[in-house]
Amino acid sequence: MQNSKLKTAHPAFWVPTLYTAEGLPFVVVNVVSVLMYRSLGKSDAEIAFFTSLVAIPWALKPLWGPLLEMFKTKKHFVLATQFLGGVSFGLLALSLHFPSFFTWTLILFGIIAINSAIHDTAADGVYITVLSEQTQAKYIGWQGAFYNVGKVLSQGAFVYIAGRLEQSIGVVSAWTIVMASFGVILLAMSVYHWRFLPTGGKPGEVKTIRETVATFWDVVVTFFQKRYIGWAIVFLVLYRFAEGQAIKIVPLFMRAGRDAGGLGLSTEDVGVLYGIFPPLAFIVGSVLSGYFTANRGLRKALLVLCAFFNIPFAVYVLLAVFQPTNFFAISVLVVFEYFGYGFGFVGLMLFMMQQIAPGKYKMAHYAFATSLMQLGYLIPSMISGVISDYLGYKHFFIWVMIATVPSFLVTWLVPFREVESGETGPALETA
Repeated sequence: MQNSKLKTAHPAFWVPTLYTAEGLPFVVVNVVSVLMYRSLGKSDAEIAFFTSLVAIPWALKPLWGPLLEMFKTKKHFVLATQFLGGVSFGLLALSLHFPSFFTWTLILFGIIAINSAIHDTAADGVYITVLSEQTQAKYIGWQGAFYNVGKVLSQGAFVYIAGRLEQSIGVVSAWTIVMASFGVILLAMSVYHWRFLPTGGKPGEVKTIRETVATFWDVVVTFFQKRYIGWAIVFLVLYRFAEGQAIKIVPLFMRAGRDAGGLGLSTEDVGVLYGIFPPLAFIVGSVLSGYFTANRGLRKALLVLCAFFNIPFAVYVLLAVFQPTNFFAISVLVVFEYFGYGFGFVGLMLFMMQQIAPGKYKMAHYAFATSLMQLGYLIPSMISGVISDYLGYKHFFIWVMIATVPSFLVTWLVPFREVESGETGPALETA
């Protein structure tokens, strides 16, 4: 076999499951935990701040991204973190019964976040190493779609189950069962990927501490030597500026009483709302966007993708102003927002893969990029509860629409670098 090609199973056997395993812990820590703590009686500001705080590890990928280039194969780290993630969710389920459950669950959510961030780095490393740039573009929609399957399972199906169980066995027991179920899913994924996941390249060959430090430094220096890297960083930080504020408050807005400006939905209602049609809309949007961008090219498509990503947040202004009671009407608006979200998020992923990751350290540099992207999400997310409490839901979502302006400006202005020969991913050879 030629060195330029990596022989592996067809992407259809591992891309869907790999990105389901990547999406599930992220959605649980960032969104499902919000609903759980709401049921357990915590305030909006407290929930938004602490659930954003424990998500910081996703913004720290540069600390371990280069290390994953040095030791073992990428598959090794994927399997190990899926197994440890399953065990951690089991411990979190047990900790809900402790008197100081809030402290212990936050600690375990933090551990899950660290573990998941390492998993994401290795999983993305497999994707960008094994697949050619053209194949990356073809499967980016499926990557986003099945990342969202994690949302379907966690924010939809299991939130619905939690809502039903809350009424029959109590809040604590309900969420114990749900969190333990997430652990079982990750353990099953580790077994499946042991068989089907490609290695993602050869194991690292670093032998000494001196080599480790030198390699780490080379990773950092070469990242910041990339052409237009300053513009790229600004793009990554600002593209999600509005989303970072909206995403924490939306589930709280859904659950808040109508007298407080919310929609007054139950946990079970939220599970039904997010369990079927909005996630399907996200999947359709992601897949269509992948083919749209592959045919048009990222440079020409990016501003369109930015519009799809940001403008649909206006549906929450409508919901906050009119506070509809018709569940179908609420669902239609959320479906519209999720379609746009799925369509637009592809632009961010492809920008990182094609404009930032190519080069000697694809996985580490992609990890740098995703951490900066996550920073652009986390900072506004952490303060969103305070802003929402101060403005009220209606004026908060109007502010979110104003906050989309930086995203449009940086998308319009960001320059593209020409990827040099040899920087693209290897060609794909199916088994």
